[in-house]
Amino acid sequence: MSVLKEFKEFAVKGNVIDLAVGVVIGGAFGSIVKSLVDDVIMPPIGLLIGNVDFSNLFFVLKDGAKQAGPYVSVAAAKQAGATTLNLGLFINALVSFTIVAFAIFMLVKAINRLKREEAAPAPAAPATKECRYCLSAIPEKATRCPCCTSQLD
Repeated sequence: MSVLKEFKEFAVKGNVIDLAVGVVIGGAFGSIVKSLVDDVIMPPIGLLIGNVDFSNLFFVLKDGAKQAGPYVSVAAAKQAGATTLNLGLFINALVSFTIVAFAIFMLVKAINRLKREEAAPAPAAPATKECRYCLSAIPEKATRCPCCTSQLD
């Protein structure tokens, strides 16, 4: 079998296509979460703790060779060649990761619950019945009780 034919069989299998779709959707989901964090969640939090813009929360470790600080933004510091510790960008990434991880957790939890519901076998019919005279458990197909020897219907 040629390598090209083997690759074609591999590529058209459902799992590979599902994986590709998952990667594309995951990328789109990541950009939505990034926008949610950067544009919706972090601005109110920054406002609550003293009008802090998290995307520009950074510390200068070493001034740039082109221009000395202070710098108004991370971009300005980078342009000046400064070495910075970008704490705000890290916090944004951490919040984004937490949201994505929680969403994936909830999705996996829902899928696992559906799998458990599908896999749950129907309860088996009882293999025994009760003798109406002595109330002992006897096999379902028995015609006479082994304890009291009563004739069963």
